[in-house]
Amino acid sequence: MFREERGLLLASLVRRFGDLDLAEEVTSEAIEAALRHWPAEGVPARPGAWLLTTARRKAVDRLRRDRAYAARLAVLRADAERDEALAPAADATGAGELPDERLQLFFTCTHPALAAEDRTALTLRCLAGLTTPEVARAFLVPTATMAQRIVRAKKKIREARIPFRVPGPDELPERLPGVLQVVYSVFTEGYAASSGPRLQRLDLAEEAVRLARILRRLLPAERETAGLLALLLLVHARRDARTGPEGEPVLLEEQDRARWDRAMIEEGRDLVVQALTGGPAGPYGVQAAIAALHDEAADVESTDWAQIVALYDVLLTLTPSPVVAVNRAVAVAMRDGPGAGLALLDALAGEPRLRAYPPYAVARGDLLTRLGRGREAAVAYREALESAGTEPERAALRRKLGE
Repeated sequence: MFREERGLLLASLVRRFGDLDLAEEVTSEAIEAALRHWPAEGVPARPGAWLLTTARRKAVDRLRRDRAYAARLAVLRADAERDEALAPAADATGAGELPDERLQLFFTCTHPALAAEDRTALTLRCLAGLTTPEVARAFLVPTATMAQRIVRAKKKIREARIPFRVPGPDELPERLPGVLQVVYSVFTEGYAASSGPRLQRLDLAEEAVRLARILRRLLPAERETAGLLALLLLVHARRDARTGPEGEPVLLEEQDRARWDRAMIEEGRDLVVQALTGGPAGPYGVQAAIAALHDEAADVESTDWAQIVALYDVLLTLTPSPVVAVNRAVAVAMRDGPGAGLALLDALAGEPRLRAYPPYAVARGDLLTRLGRGREAAVAYREALESAGTEPERAALRRKLGE
């Protein structure tokens, strides 16, 4: 319940008081108060309203004690009211129909005044409720580095007096990629958790799908909103088959495809068509097309690996990254054999970002196993085990080592 309510609570408090640090602090204090009172008094009928009322009281108490702080927040609030008065009519963008204030906070956290790497980090921390170490693992950087980024982003929002609002229609196209990246990062953490006892965090994945639907309604003419939603649906459709009875990971080739959500797949396939029609494809549309090819195949053997490799070639031109290169190498291995894929993976060995990226070592271990090079495969699996984040992943790797 705290996870579900935290984003709404934080957004409402930022809207009311105009300060992200204050909102985070009183949100934490309200949750702490709930942990003290609810076990004895019972959970209230409207827990979200209880938390919001408690947090607001704590914020007011703090402002009463600190007049300088209160004066600074009054200036921020005046700025926000001025920006709202000058903003275009809400019905021009559909912003007036937003179901809650979280999307407004998304646009605040992804403001172009912030460094690109800080935007997603701050939003994952504030709206998705990830801990700083979890955000750090998502970015493949040390926790201390990520903590500095988050503090820096909050300071920038405060000092630049960035308004808490949805941008006008003229600003939305250039602001959208940052918000799409944030939603995708939230989904990625839900699809493959960076740490903890479970492989998947379905609450985060479903929240990302919900937010992607909001973006799709808000900007129906933007093809990449269709691409992002399609990608999330086509991947999330496999959620029930991705883990076994004990929560262990089940590889794509071993999944029971009858357990895939066919309604979700059909919706995703329709959105892929929209994402790829009317101009050059964007990165989310291309990734969605790859996911659709996997979902349409009856099994791994009948998958159109040649088409998937071709799509990864396109994706590498749009968003070149070592992670995309790893995925392409695996697809090449399925098309041309394990030796061809392994050569591509070995060519990436010097890439620093892959040193703490378990799927890279797992892919090498799998291809080495297929080539009968067991000793080398064991080394690769040990490397993956050192950086694996969740207990199901570690258990699966230990089994592979045992084999």
